[in-house]
Amino acid sequence: MDYPRLVPGILIRRYKRFLADVRLDDGREVVAHCPNTGSMRAVNVPGARVWLSPSDNPKRKLSWTWELIALPQPGGGTALASVHTGRTNAIVEEALRAGSVAPLAGYAELTREVRVEGARLDFRLAESSADDGSSAYVEVKQVTLREPDGHGYFPDAVSERGRRHLEVLSRLASEGQRAVLLFCVAHTGIEDVAPAAHIDPAYARALGEAVAAGVEVLAYGCEIDWQEGAPVGIRLRRPLPVLLTRQVDTALVVDAER
Repeated sequence: MDYPRLVPGILIRRYKRFLADVRLDDGREVVAHCPNTGSMRAVNVPGARVWLSPSDNPKRKLSWTWELIALPQPGGGTALASVHTGRTNAIVEEALRAGSVAPLAGYAELTREVRVEGARLDFRLAESSADDGSSAYVEVKQVTLREPDGHGYFPDAVSERGRRHLEVLSRLASEGQRAVLLFCVAHTGIEDVAPAAHIDPAYARALGEAVAAGVEVLAYGCEIDWQEGAPVGIRLRRPLPVLLTRQVDTALVVDAER
């Protein structure tokens, strides 16, 4: 997925969930839309470098949207994370259509936002337009939480909605349908993903039960394309391991939160 022209700045603060104050490199202070309703644990870092996309739409209340943040890494250097959860499905759809997610390649049809058992799943992949039982149902979750132990986790806050999606996927799998949970890892410093049992133990249990029921769990990492020192695109490219039984070192998490 290609970005519009992005403008760099420094994050001053995020507040009221949907707003962020940013000081642009030209000295202006602007209010940007924060397109992320979650906790943004570990990616809401005042003083960090960020990139905004501008808009000239007169109907918009805010002319700027927060897209990316650069996060210092313990070993030196920085990692980029996408905070724009609204981009996630577009990133994944592009990868699915290109065949970049190898376990889900080869399907001829892709349908977005499919209603199943009172819930809405992100994609249905099928070998043909006829619903002949050869479909794969795919639910996508964005991962940006990198805890101080160096590992990636989902969710970053208690997620009843995420647990309901797992229950739907589990029922589909028990009925013989192909059901897939795909973690879109939108943080370039994350190399594996585990359920965040220290944040949402109910979700972690539900994920284990889903896997036992036959749900496939995949994780793919994003990479950022650069041009002339600015991010110009984001792609889903790297298959990553999913570690269902990893336990976070809570002592490290507590120290980081102090």
